[in-house]
Amino acid sequence: MTGPDAGFQALRPRLLGVAYSLLGSLDEAEDVVQDAWLRLRAAKAGEDGDEIADVTGWLVVTVSRLALDVLRSARHRREEYVGPWLPEPVLTAAAPDPAERVTLDESMSMAMLVVLESLSPAERTAFVLHDVFGLTFAEVGAAVGRSPAACRQLAARARAHVASRAPRFDVDPSEHRRVVDAFARACLGDDIDALLALLDPDVVLRSDGGGRVRAGRRPVRGAAKVARLLFGIRRFGSHRLVPATVNGWPGLLRYRDGRLAAVIGLTVAGGRVTAVDMVLNPDKLARVTRAEETR
Repeated sequence: MTGPDAGFQALRPRLLGVAYSLLGSLDEAEDVVQDAWLRLRAAKAGEDGDEIADVTGWLVVTVSRLALDVLRSARHRREEYVGPWLPEPVLTAAAPDPAERVTLDESMSMAMLVVLESLSPAERTAFVLHDVFGLTFAEVGAAVGRSPAACRQLAARARAHVASRAPRFDVDPSEHRRVVDAFARACLGDDIDALLALLDPDVVLRSDGGGRVRAGRRPVRGAAKVARLLFGIRRFGSHRLVPATVNGWPGLLRYRDGRLAAVIGLTVAGGRVTAVDMVLNPDKLARVTRAEETR
């Protein structure tokens, strides 16, 4: 593949990363990126196509603008969602084709995306584009439709909100994996005290079933309640936990009776698990399941 198509395919993982960070949905992100590419091709075919001097910048801004429109329309649907809404998990192994992979900043963990859901669409867009992807406020303004000064204020409000609620990312990946592996062993064992020792006293567990499968309608808080819930899951059939990289960080895949039942993102701080995010909605697991079936 050569020419513009090859350039677009090389840029595609970054564009998907931008759209996914704004939307939390790979299906929606892919639609937005494809729409942006079609618009670029149409512009290039027009009389003023040569006026697009920076194609990469044009695509990033266009993807961001389209994603913002989708995010605004999705707000009402997510408010009516059954139980906690969690993002569709991103697993590197689920996208063997390099062009289909998503370039994610390390901050875009499951827990961080949950925090971003509490921002307004404009605040989220300003924060993600400027603080995560490094766009100027002039570029952010082109995507959001506001002045650079207004976007600076949006990003500042978002930054303060994120700083008060988002997890810290100063954990060494090997230490994170050690805690995750110990968590898996404790969940599969019979010693609830071992699990309690790994859970932060204020740990929160969110489970997203989307009304499709059994899941908690509200987050569960506190080590004792979370431990009891995790042990209680075993009543619903034999299961195993397999290590995976979930949104760039060590996590787990839970299989029940040989089928993928959940993707689990874990937030770790101080050697303990502070958040457990379990995606159980089959619609959000479909991409991972399809990838496994083709192996």
